[in-house]
Amino acid sequence: TLEGEVSAYIPTNVISITDGQIYLEPDLFFAGVRPAINVGISVSRVGGNAQTKAMKSVAGSLRLDLAAFRELEAFAQLGTELDKATQGQLDRGYRMVELLKQDQYNPMDVVDQVISLYAGTKGYFDAVPIPDVSRVEQEMLAFIRDEKSEIWNAISNEKAISSETEELLKAALAEFKQRLAS
Repeated sequence: TLEGEVSAYIPTNVISITDGQIYLEPDLFFAGVRPAINVGISVSRVGGNAQTKAMKSVAGSLRLDLAAFRELEAFAQLGTELDKATQGQLDRGYRMVELLKQDQYNPMDVVDQVISLYAGTKGYFDAVPIPDVSRVEQEMLAFIRDEKSEIWNAISNEKAISSETEELLKAALAEFKQRLAS
């Protein structure tokens, strides 16, 4: 849009009634976030109806969390002193953005997405330096696929995360985190 003006981008409300709309933001693009989707004002008519239960369970609040992160990020740029909880929320937001980045022409399996988002939203990446998030994510996914395949298969077959599978996933992520620390 011209100068980031949203109203110039939406000539009628027919678009949002029929298909939804994705608003791409130049500032995000130039900051290296691709796709540069502004989750705060983008809408989808299909949305959660196209997701598995597993994806809905881990990504349910992701849109709101990312919108809150963008607001916090803008606030933090004012140079104000942030309390520990706010800084933690900001740091997790940076890591979640890294987890959402995906290489071009390299589609990611839905089960891998679910596991990555679960780990990110539950804080398993909180201690990982931001530049290392992508590498650690790949190592974590390889660990789950190679050594804890019953978890990967359960999520794939059930299309959901049962309480039993969640306990196994928590234990596997804790084990991976322990290995990473040593």
